[in-house]
Amino acid sequence: MALVSSNPTPRANIHFTVVLGVLGAFIFFMGFALLTPAIIDLVYGSDTWHSFVISAGIAFGFGGLMWYMFKPQQEIRIREGFLIVSLTWLSLSLVGALPFIISGVLPSFTDAVFETMSGLTTTGSTVLGGTTSTGWENPKIEDIPKSFLFWRSLAHWLGGMGIIVLSLAILPLLGIGGMQLFQAESPGPTADKLTPRVQETAKLLWGVYVAFTFIEFLLLWVHPSMDWFEAINHAFATMATGGFSTKNASVEAFDSAYIDWVITVFMFLAGVNFALHFRLFRGDRRLFFANRELRFYSLVIFIGIVVVSSSLWIINNYSILDALRYGAFQVVSIVTSTGFGTNDYELWNSIGAFFLFLLFFTGGCAGSTGGGIKMIRWMILIRNTVREIKQIVHPKAILPVRIGDQAISQNIQRTVLSFFILYIFIFATGAFIISLFGYDILSSIGASIAAIGNIGPGWGDFGPTDNFAGLPILGKWVLILLMMVGRLEIFTVLIIFSPAFWRQ
Repeated sequence: MALVSSNPTPRANIHFTVVLGVLGAFIFFMGFALLTPAIIDLVYGSDTWHSFVISAGIAFGFGGLMWYMFKPQQEIRIREGFLIVSLTWLSLSLVGALPFIISGVLPSFTDAVFETMSGLTTTGSTVLGGTTSTGWENPKIEDIPKSFLFWRSLAHWLGGMGIIVLSLAILPLLGIGGMQLFQAESPGPTADKLTPRVQETAKLLWGVYVAFTFIEFLLLWVHPSMDWFEAINHAFATMATGGFSTKNASVEAFDSAYIDWVITVFMFLAGVNFALHFRLFRGDRRLFFANRELRFYSLVIFIGIVVVSSSLWIINNYSILDALRYGAFQVVSIVTSTGFGTNDYELWNSIGAFFLFLLFFTGGCAGSTGGGIKMIRWMILIRNTVREIKQIVHPKAILPVRIGDQAISQNIQRTVLSFFILYIFIFATGAFIISLFGYDILSSIGASIAAIGNIGPGWGDFGPTDNFAGLPILGKWVLILLMMVGRLEIFTVLIIFSPAFWRQ
């Protein structure tokens, strides 16, 4: 009698056909995004529209073929979700770089990918306006066609809330297993579901996002120094906490206190958990204002504004109003990882500049478009440190770590600690690699933290009035990887390099 094995062949952990099919859908969707700047070209009478149309055609053809050949027949599982998210951000950066190369605006493939990845990850670092390591002069921001200015800002806006979250909102065909993608991409320790269906959650979050963007657009447009084009670009960049501007001098070029304060307010709002915004709109004020992370986020920004603005007033002899204007703008810009500038903070006094440097390691709230370590992680780290001190004094006491009334589990504490250690290690490694190219320690540290924190400008040779054009090709690819790792919160990218991820 034949024996039947009780252990059937295990199902593969990763179905690559599923990964390729979903990846094709995202590339196909990117084609629609690439057509939008072509319309801007037609409006302003530019002749670079064909570069976007050709790029869109490549995205439609390549993405459509992948979807047709590998259309998923099975649910997306957690490992496939992580792989899809990482490959999506890399693939879309490669596709999004095509218009720069086809048009000749950025003939260097590396520079084109750097600019696109910087846009999609809402980093805001740029290679425009500088000389490359090979001697090529990249055009200044004001000199490139308006369609490319719009494309940079649109990349910000799509990447801010997340291309995958957008796709889950408008493409029902990805609704099956969509929570795996939502969890893999959503920033912060947890992904906040507002409804049982991830597709409905994505729609609600994007609804809030679009509403804020439209309101800021109107508020900027009413000012005479901004036309509709500059207003929509800066609204996109603000709500995505990206930082790309239509001017080489960033927001400083408009020389308007009104514009500075409007952008400051909306940068602050963009750094708040969008799920909280939605609940506030639904009338739940108590939950909004009682949120501990929001309070901590507001406290850090308040302290930063007081310290930096006071130092500008007392030491740099700014007027009280100017000190508050420039100090508040730059503090909120750095904490939320937006990266806009209205003043060269490297010329400020050492007290204000050093405090601002510390803020590079903070970040917005979980569930916001802001980058960085995130406020909730800092809260857990601080509470855990306090608990350890108390535990030494009272060794037999049971002292849980709490955020408000909620006890933080040991698993979350370990995850946060692991994230922090990995974040600092990757940041230090990035700074070390940049230093190997001959940059001083301040420039190396500034470039690394600007990339992994998705902040944009750094320090030294990569400060708010400089750019990243002169960095050698290998250095740019290091920062490209750091941008993606920072945007996807480290684990999503690093886990695919783990042997356990591929093990049966």
